[in-house]
Amino acid sequence: MWKNALSKSAGVKTAADYEGIVGVADRDSWYRVAEGKRDSVTKQDWLRVPEWGAVHGTASNVAAAPEGDVLVALGGDCFMESADTWKPVSAHVILEDYIAGRFEGPEQLFGHFSIAIVDGREKRCMLAADRYGVHPLFYAVEDGVFHFATQLQQVTQALARFPQISIQAVYEYIYFRIIPGPDTLFSGIRRLQPGEEVVFSEGVVKPRSYWRASWEAREAKDAEASERELFALLESSVKLRLAGDGLTGAFLSGGLDSSTISGLLSRQTSGQARTYSIGFDAPGYDEMEYARLVARHFGTKHSEYYVTPRDVVDAVPLIAEIQDQPFGKESIVPAYYCAAMARSDGVQRLLAGDGGDELFGGNAHYARQQLFSLYGHVPQSLRRGVELIFLGSHRIPLTNKIRSYLQQARVPLPRRLETYNLLERIGRRTIFVDEVLEEVDAGRPMALLEDAYFAPNTRHDVNRMLALDLRFILADGDLVKVNMACQLAGVEVAYPMLDDRLVAFAGSIPPREKFNYPRLRVFYKKAMRDFLPKETLSKRKQGFGLPFGCWLRSDVALRELVGDSFAQLAKRRVFRREFLDDLSSRKHAEHAAYYGEMIWILMMLEQWLSAKQLSLPIG
Repeated sequence: MWKNALSKSAGVKTAADYEGIVGVADRDSWYRVAEGKRDSVTKQDWLRVPEWGAVHGTASNVAAAPEGDVLVALGGDCFMESADTWKPVSAHVILEDYIAGRFEGPEQLFGHFSIAIVDGREKRCMLAADRYGVHPLFYAVEDGVFHFATQLQQVTQALARFPQISIQAVYEYIYFRIIPGPDTLFSGIRRLQPGEEVVFSEGVVKPRSYWRASWEAREAKDAEASERELFALLESSVKLRLAGDGLTGAFLSGGLDSSTISGLLSRQTSGQARTYSIGFDAPGYDEMEYARLVARHFGTKHSEYYVTPRDVVDAVPLIAEIQDQPFGKESIVPAYYCAAMARSDGVQRLLAGDGGDELFGGNAHYARQQLFSLYGHVPQSLRRGVELIFLGSHRIPLTNKIRSYLQQARVPLPRRLETYNLLERIGRRTIFVDEVLEEVDAGRPMALLEDAYFAPNTRHDVNRMLALDLRFILADGDLVKVNMACQLAGVEVAYPMLDDRLVAFAGSIPPREKFNYPRLRVFYKKAMRDFLPKETLSKRKQGFGLPFGCWLRSDVALRELVGDSFAQLAKRRVFRREFLDDLSSRKHAEHAAYYGEMIWILMMLEQWLSAKQLSLPIG
């Protein structure tokens, strides 16, 4: 059985230590960076700019100028535009353009990439990440030395002094379930934002955004022509991201995006395309019937697996070990098992559907927020009367739903999006000890959300929510999740929905064609009506959710895992012991799925700290 190979594939978590980019700039300290790493990392593994910097890599992704004074390191799949087409480019091509003065910056690059240019002539180092955060880059400055790497752990290992964990980042991890960029869990180490360039020169780091999503609606255009354009862009993107001579498969949840990609992959594959799905023996969580429907519709060679509570127990320590920093989305477990199943089948690269909902308006909260926003169009005098009736001291009975609607509608976006945030609902003083609250800025998470929400150059709440989710749900969340799951399984992953031309097209779609209460993804579904099964077009969005909270009620091994994790976490004296006890007993019994999320977040924090043998700065 394919699961028997998982213990071997789990070794991939260390094999990736030196895939991507690792480097330093500002002084000849490159050898110290290599100390303490794998035996295979030697002086010969580094390309050096004399007396100034160095980059570690291989001949395929690092290029050096003949004089040795300029280095270019490139990770991922990178393209340049030429005569209205894209051509793949290597580090050597970019180096030639840079030396000749033809390289004007990352604006010229497309695809999913990370790049570093170390220029010893100008004593300058430039880093850039792709527009969506598919390929991350981390960096830090210590004693005037600029360290950068594809993986956060590579930066922490390079520093002379191990960085301190930021208690503010811990607070934001509990709030968001992820650690939002550009910060990381470690003080002083930052992650490039999507579409960001960082330049290090004369000891100073200067970041700038070289790209922001455009939300300019297109001029009126023939509907059928627009639908054909979307289909052509999707088909081109899938074709561009096949694994060359290797075998390509696709995640298939049964939703719109994974179904579209699976169908387009079947058109590009000689023989049957390979698709992979995960199911759960839990009411309300299993989507396997939709995945099977799509597999039959496109004639794919379909494989499926039902994840069990025992699988969760087995996966948690592997996931904690591979994480550079805590990550609190439990859907990484099914993503890992799905990727591992494909890897055992000989698949080299998996295509994932992430990004479609954030581009075309498919997340369920869009429709809810649009409904709340309608209240703002009611004349103020009428609103006062309504609120007096339903929210006043003499409010009429049996109006809980109306009261809840009015209470939420009065809250502006993006604050309203966090109505059911677990930290806010439970209360920070219930969760954290006083010493933590004295150290953190409790208002910063909302400030981050507001900055991202109001940054786009658009007047539509629709587009603002999409832009917000491209950052917090996609770049900081789902892409991190799928990247980690595939890395752990030992398989590559590509994201056809995040093709630059496709993203530009999506940005031009008028807001009402993205979603219009109560309908989501209006234009996209119209464009796919002759391609996807009608059941797929009408189904409710779900994805690879995990019934962790429900399973926790009855599974002994899961309860032991949580109990052991909480016992260790309580000793760190960051979270109130009475809160941890109440959460895992009374609150979980009240609402298993809702409070199960917080249990997972906290459990994974402790699992990560234990795996890395680290302590928190308070406690």
